Amino acid sequence: MANRKAKAARHAAGAPPMDTGIGTKDRATIATGLSRLLADNFALYLKTHSFHWNVTGPMFSTLHLMFETQYNELWLANDLIAERIRSLGHHAPGTFAEYLKLASIRETPGRPGAEDMVRLLVEGNEAAVRTARKVFPSADAANDEPTADLLTQRMQIHEKNAWMLRSLLEA
Repeated sequence: MANRKAKAARHAAGAPPMDTGIGTKDRATIATGLSRLLADNFALYLKTHSFHWNVTGPMFSTLHLMFETQYNELWLANDLIAERIRSLGHHAPGTFAEYLKLASIRETPGRPGAEDMVRLLVEGNEAAVRTARKVFPSADAANDEPTADLLTQRMQIHEKNAWMLRSLLEA
């Protein structure tokens, strides 16, 4: 009975401390890295969606559809990454100001031509892979398998997208 009262008192005082087997410092390090990945993913989403709207030229139909497939996947991935950050006990960034500060992918001014759009998306996907790779050692060292799995999936998707886009540029 005393144990139940003590437990009830702890819960009444607020949420119990997080104890998932990943230390506080490790969770913070991983969440910081995932925040950078979220910012890159969001920046790439915006760029891909903008290019979908604005692409022109002889490859219009192919690129319009390819960009749509990619931006839809990126949009869903934003949620997965943000929810993983929350699962680690941290707040996910959610403003343009935060994304601009965290992202390695920069905005593209103006309206590039179709071939430049493809090149820019290759670069963006490769940047997202590099960001994910930087987080992986922290997740691996902390035995954070869910984050490692998420990172592996993100790297695989971004590498595949970069390959498919790069293939359009080959002679």
